[in-house]
Amino acid sequence: MELKLSASMLASDLSNIAKEIKRCEDAGIEWLHIDVMDGVFVDNITYGNNVVAAIRDKSDIFFDTHLMVTDPTKLIPLFAKAGSDMLTIHIESNGDTAENLKAIRANNMKAGLSVKPGTPIEKVYPYLPLCDMILVMTVEPGYGGQGFIPHCADKVKALRDYCNEKGIEIDIQVDGGINADTADIVKKAGANVLVAGTYLFKAEDMRKAAELIR
Repeated sequence: MELKLSASMLASDLSNIAKEIKRCEDAGIEWLHIDVMDGVFVDNITYGNNVVAAIRDKSDIFFDTHLMVTDPTKLIPLFAKAGSDMLTIHIESNGDTAENLKAIRANNMKAGLSVKPGTPIEKVYPYLPLCDMILVMTVEPGYGGQGFIPHCADKVKALRDYCNEKGIEIDIQVDGGINADTADIVKKAGANVLVAGTYLFKAEDMRKAAELIR
């Protein structure tokens, strides 16, 4: 699977979003990871579809939108209209997971399904035919800058092994505590889409930091 980096906007200078996106583009980063939090599913509150629509006008970079919300059902068409390219929902959220994944694709977006660190990876297996990507959280969702949880790499490996056994080609994304060292761990486990926030945006040279992750 092709390796892709997704820069987490949560760690960017939000007062200068357009400039930060340009930094990502100049550094050769393929995706922008946009965390949407509702203050209920997770404690934090971030931004919504209006912000996505506003920054869509500034760049053609792939918008990798991650919904950490109580129930994503009614939000799917809103983020499609706003310009999201990928919409990832949580298996732990309310709503009909299968129907929501179908709705994401019906709204011309790629469909992703995410699991928290404490959720068994086997829970996603029935939904794989409806997904373009599985996001294995390597920290507890809700806040940036957390440390990588090592046992989550085992979940990545189990998922990749299962997909290989069944002949399923799918992106496996990891999000949380990704840097040059932890990137090596998750890549060996089978992840091919790596979300990085602090490590990229706080680097003096983002391109060099991205190369170290690759």
